[in-house]
Formats: sequence, C-alpha cells, structure tokens
Amino acid sequence: MSNYTEQPIIDTLKINYMPYAMSVIVSRAIPEIDGLKPSHRKLLYTMYRMGLLRGGKTKSANVVGQTMKLNPHGDQAIYETLVRMTTGNMALLHPLVESKGNFGRVYSRDMKYAAPRYTEVKLADISEALFRDIDKDTVDFADNYDGTMKEPVLLPAVFPNILVNPNQGIAVGMASNICSFNLREVCEAAIAYIQNDNVDLMDYLKAPDFPTGGQILVNRAELSKIYETGRGSFKIRARYRFDKKNSCIEIYEIPYTTTSEAIIESIAGIIKNGRVKDITDVRDETDLDGLTIAVDIRRSADPDEIMNKLFRLTTLQDSFSCNFNVLVDQKPMVLGVYGILDHWIQFRMSCIRRRSQFDIRKKSQRLHLLTGLSKILLDIDKAIAIIRKTEKDAEVIPNLMEGFLIDREQAEFIAEIKLRNLNKEYILKQTSDIERLKNEIEDLKDIIAREERVLDIICKELREISETYGTDRRSEIIGEDEVEQVTEEKLIEDYNVRLFLTRDGYIKKIPLVSLRSSGDQKLKEEDAIMMEQETRNKAELLLFSNKSAVYKMKVHELPDSKASMLGDYLPNILGLEPDERIISMHATDDFSGYMLFAFENGKVAKITLSSYATKLNRKKLTKAYSRLSPLVAMRHTAEDQDFAALSSIDKLLVFNTSEINPKSTRDSQGVQVLRSKKGSALVGFRPLSELGLTEPDYYRAKIPAIGCYLRDKDKEDGQVSLFGI
Repeated sequence: MSNYTEQPIIDTLKINYMPYAMSVIVSRAIPEIDGLKPSHRKLLYTMYRMGLLRGGKTKSANVVGQTMKLNPHGDQAIYETLVRMTTGNMALLHPLVESKGNFGRVYSRDMKYAAPRYTEVKLADISEALFRDIDKDTVDFADNYDGTMKEPVLLPAVFPNILVNPNQGIAVGMASNICSFNLREVCEAAIAYIQNDNVDLMDYLKAPDFPTGGQILVNRAELSKIYETGRGSFKIRARYRFDKKNSCIEIYEIPYTTTSEAIIESIAGIIKNGRVKDITDVRDETDLDGLTIAVDIRRSADPDEIMNKLFRLTTLQDSFSCNFNVLVDQKPMVLGVYGILDHWIQFRMSCIRRRSQFDIRKKSQRLHLLTGLSKILLDIDKAIAIIRKTEKDAEVIPNLMEGFLIDREQAEFIAEIKLRNLNKEYILKQTSDIERLKNEIEDLKDIIAREERVLDIICKELREISETYGTDRRSEIIGEDEVEQVTEEKLIEDYNVRLFLTRDGYIKKIPLVSLRSSGDQKLKEEDAIMMEQETRNKAELLLFSNKSAVYKMKVHELPDSKASMLGDYLPNILGLEPDERIISMHATDDFSGYMLFAFENGKVAKITLSSYATKLNRKKLTKAYSRLSPLVAMRHTAEDQDFAALSSIDKLLVFNTSEINPKSTRDSQGVQVLRSKKGSALVGFRPLSELGLTEPDYYRAKIPAIGCYLRDKDKEDGQVSLFGI
C-alpha cells in the first residue's frame, strides 16, 4: 500500500494553485491601463532600447533574442506576440510595429507568418507616443526576472491605447475582451470628458471600429450599457458588393471575430446541403490587394436575399461580447469606457506631474551651477589666481569654495571649464540662462500645483495625437433599426400577383390564378381602392407615406389574400405614426425607371427609382420626396412619356418628361413645369395616355409654361377629371 499524506484541499489550493492563478491574472493575460499586457510591454521596450524607434529595421530574430532578457517564455511565444502588433498582420487599428515580410493576416487562419529570420521590424511612428518622456521618471521601473535589468511597470502612453487597439486575454477564473475604437474619436471623447464630466460619450465615440472593417449594427441602448459597465455585446457583419456581369457576390470585409477559411467552409457546407440553392460556387480570391471571398449565384437570384441567408447561417454576421477587464494598480476591474478614461486620466496626470518634477530637478541643478559660475564673473582674475597658486590638485576645489563662498558641486563645475572659456563673454553667455531657468522652474511648479493646467496639457497632447495619427473609420455604422432582421428564410415561390391599396390603408396580395375566378373586392364601408398593380411574389414593394417616408418590404412578406377578405392593415404592419398614412405604392424587380413627384407650386421632380435601392435592406427611408410644397401626385414611369399638368384656373399643359433631368437625391425640389398665374396652383397630374384628349398638341408647350385653357369639348367629354395622388 502506497504512503500518502492527508492535506486539506483548501490549503492545497492556497499553496499550489492560487500563486499560479494570480500570476496569470496579474502578469500575463489581463491588459493594464496603458493598453498592454506584460509580454507586449517587454517586447516594445526591448525594441525601444535597441534604437528601433528612429533607426532602420532589423531582423525579427534579433528582436526576439533581445526580448528574452526580459521575457523568459520562449522565442516562439515572443514572436507570436510580435506578429500581432505588426502592420503586416493587420490585427490592430494602429499597429505599434512597422514590418517587412510575411506576417500572415488576422482574417486568415491558414495564412502562416514567415520565420523570424526572414522578416524585419522596427517600431511604428505612433509608438513614440507610448514612450514619450519615459526617461524623465514618468513611470516606475522594476527588476526583470533575474534582477540583471530594469523594465518599466507601465508605458507613459500619451493617448488611451487601451481603447484604440483591441485586446483579448483568458486568465484563471476571469477573462478580458476589449474592442477597439477610432483613435480620432477616442481623443475627442477624452477631451470632451475632461472638460465636462456629464458629457455623453456616444456623441463623440460613435461605435467601435475594427481594423478589418465591416459594418457595426448599433443598438444605442446596448452601446450605452457597454460604455457605462464594460459589459454587453453588439453585432458586426461583412460588407459585400455584387458583380452583376459575372453574377458574383464579392465579400471584401468580414467580422473581426472570424476568419475567411471558416466562412468559406460554412458556405461550402450550405451548398452541399442544398440549404441555399441559388449559390453555385464559393472561392477564396484573396490576393495582394486584400481579402475577397467570391460567391457565385444564379443570374435570376437576388444577391441581397442570399446574403441575408448567409448572415443568418454563417459568421458573416457575428457578435462581439465586451468584457472590459483591466488591471489597475495590479487589481483586475471591469470598467466601462467612462471608468477606463477616469483611470487613464489619473495615470496621465501622474506622468505629467512626475515629468515636471524631473524637469524641475534638472533645471534646478543647472541653475545652481550657473549661479556659482555667475559669482566668478565678479572677479575672473581671482579665480585664475586661486587655481595658479594652489600647489596640490586636491586643494583646487576647497580653495575655490572658500574664495567665492560656493559649494563643492559649483566649484567642480567651475574647475572643469576649459582655460579658453575663462573669459567674460563665455561666462556672461552661460549665466544669461539664469532668469529663463528661474521662470521655467516657477512655471513647472505651477503645473504641479494646479490640476487644471495638467488637464490642459493632456488635452493639448491628445489633439496633437489626433491630428498626427488620426484616420477615418474603417467600420461602417448602421442603426439596428435600419436593417431587416436577418432570419433563415425558406425558398420563396415565385408567381404573379395583383396588389390592391385602399384609401383607408389596407393592402391585398391576390394571386392572379385565384383573381380570375373571384368576384368583387370586399372593402370596409366607405373605403375604396386607391391603386392596384400587377407584379411578382419576389418583387420589392415601395410604400410612400404622407410624411415623406418610403417603407420597403418584399411582396412575399404579405400573405396571400382573397377578394372576399379585407386584406392587411398597413399602419400595423409598418408601425406608422398616428397621423401617417400610405398614399402610393410601387412594386419593382430591378429598381428601373423613375418616380415623378408633382407639387402644388408647379414643380415636378424626376427621381431615379434606383435611389430607393439599398444594400442594407433598410425597412424605412426618410426624405423620400420633397416637402417644401404640398404633394399633388406621384407616378412611376419606366421611360420618358407625355404627361399633362392641370392648374387651379383650368389651364392644361402637355409636356414630355425627357425635358426634366433625373435626380438621385430623393428629396430634390424638381424643376418648374407649370407657371403660376394670379396665384394659381398645380392641382392635377396624369399621363397623357390616360386622358384621351382630341388635340393634345394644342396644350403642348416648352416647360416652364402657364398652359392653355381647357376647351369646352375636352370638359364635356369628361376626359380631364384629373385627380391627385
């Protein structure tokens, strides 16, 4: 029977496990307020000591070898740390290491980096902001692992690097996952927060920003929670474009949380399982120009619809879970953006005060020496005589001290002056700095004493960093409410339908097959059909409201109806405002043609229908048409044709829409078509083909024009009963 010693489990954990757990938390996995883990800091500081901030590049192997004096974890672990910080790997918004050679890509799982003997590195320019004034006692230094060197406990980062570059770490019993934000926005937010404690950071820090781009789907409530608590999640998804010529979707930016290989494998699995039948192939076309995942689709397929399915089925849309766990004074704390800025500002204030105290010491030392030098200005000959008459070298300093009533340090300084410099001009030139030094010392003391001056310096440095290194956002910001909910849709059956829109806001979708055998349309009492249109079940539907908004939906989202049914109530479906109503609709397959908007002031706007197409699948677009004058009518035209406009004084104008230049700005005011006479207004607008005028050219004129009075026979025939929308 083997011998063993009984030991309480709690004691075992305390002795054997807790030191390891604390070491991982404090010395390895959790970033500190300068935004760096110990492994990052040791590597960057080694490169700084090697002169790689200003000099040329050196082999990565050289850097790795030198770093082992501070980091004993092994060359492979050190090199992996280096790889992530390089410009080549693209893992950071602002890479801290400038690189040459193959460092792989953060968005690729299989693209391996080259060995350290082949690649070259140096510190990037922005790293200067991490090391600024490190030699002025701004931060504490500690012994390295074997006590042979000193290394900084923190780097005196001039900007909140903790928020600018993404960081992830898994410790024991806790983890950290910090997303990155745009440098320019972070600096502006920090300045605003310094100047006003009650500022809403969301006014400055719009949303996270990632080096791999993509689209951030912003939920303001959730983002505000992250800013306050440091915990929460948000969605990020890929960006794509459609090559219509080759019927190919090109995905060129993917979420930071995934890789191109994982996406391609999942899409290949979808093709194999037949879950999305319109996809025919998927390829990795990544090259030196950047990431590209090509997805071939059938020519009849809708690329946006396919991407909606892929967002649902793959990591092309993913969630980033925030856990802003930061070490502050060696204690892990989960902080929101407000809390991180609070601690970073306190840290920077300490750095600036320590820097000022260092400068005071140096300047005071210099002032002390120059004060001693100024005393011999009164009698240079006496100083020379003292030195010449002193027999022993060791007595020179004591004799100068006694002769001019100065201390040893001042006497040493004077004694070291070259013989050629013992002249009045040199001494006057040296001592002229005394007043300047006194003023500078007083100014530095004032900085230390007054908090507002320290904060002003922080703001000044942040503005400088923002101007020097700030870049535009890489991740596009999209409101969650502007995007259709990404769900797994079934394959939509395509068939011909007829849509009916009623005055009271009901809409019916009736298949043509059942429409032929149906009777009269059932409507609510006093309701009437306002518009009808024949289209396809896979078409897109635009619904225009009297609030200058257009609501977008797929026709297949409407349930099939019957003539004997009332249909669906649009205010409930679309979430309309109490006084908002749908006044027109148009279904389209390809967003071709134009929308014509006629206004009371006589103007007509010709807006390309493609202006209402968006890749973001937004449900609602504001500013769908101009509101500067009341809208009289809106019509869709596939191509230019003759239209008739009627004024309130019974004058009719016939013109061709080719005379109006198309606009892509949806709320364009349009051009003057019908001139006003005696305060007249445009009251009717219809295609000429619907009127059946006997002599339409009688009313034809080059726009803008007043038009001609309606002939009695046109009135009698009842052809010009023009109505509005």
